[in-house]
Amino acid sequence: MHLTPRLALLLTLPPLMWAGNAVIGRLMVGHCPPVLLNLIRWIGALLILLPLGWRVFGTRERRAQVRERWPHLALLGLLGVGLYNALQYMALRTSSPLNVTLIDASMPLWMMLNGMLFFHTRPGRRDLAAAALSLAGVVTVLTRGHLLELAQLRLVPGDLLILVAIFCWSIYSWLLAKPPASMRGGTRPDWNWSEFLLLQVVFGIAWAAVGATIEAAVLADGDEPVRWGWPLALALLYLATCPSLIAYYAWGTGVARAGRSIRA
Repeated sequence: MHLTPRLALLLTLPPLMWAGNAVIGRLMVGHCPPVLLNLIRWIGALLILLPLGWRVFGTRERRAQVRERWPHLALLGLLGVGLYNALQYMALRTSSPLNVTLIDASMPLWMMLNGMLFFHTRPGRRDLAAAALSLAGVVTVLTRGHLLELAQLRLVPGDLLILVAIFCWSIYSWLLAKPPASMRGGTRPDWNWSEFLLLQVVFGIAWAAVGATIEAAVLADGDEPVRWGWPLALALLYLATCPSLIAYYAWGTGVARAGRSIRA
């Protein structure tokens, strides 16, 4: 893989915006239930995307293309929109933004493991080195450089939830890098980035709505209303644009390009 400045920017920008997502998610504790926050966030992103990507449903032929590929699109929507962010917002109820972003930094390890287990990809030396380096960095920060403190480390429920979220995101990323045959080469419809992201958001919102319904019925506290106001409005404005549209565009484009380079 040849790492160009543009590719480096595409793969670096999303983690920066997602770090802001973790901070905002923590600040919104008490303002909105976490799974509902995820749903409202993506509805906002959908409204922004519609003027850009509506043509993906514009003709009978294009709608047929979507129907033929709906299982793959539904899986992308479940993992990338319905689960990852909802689990992250749930994790922030008991875990700090610092812990969430630190655990997120173990992504190279999860990417490598899931690539071996589910996508028949053997890691190279650089992959192993990157995974070891990221894990070493996480351990160093968590223990403040004193490895003996690992014995005293206690995980809260949020830490475990973010691990599940990272697992979902790594599978999502592999599906972008190694899509099924119907989404490769000449068989892939000529969807641009906004149309492809719009499809993921549409399917993802369906999953997020199911999750929000379950949360309201079973998981959420009965005395936790949505506190509408400027704090929530400004938070949703950021969440619906930077870590959603901009970051997902950059990540999807970067992973697809890196994936092609790796396969070559």
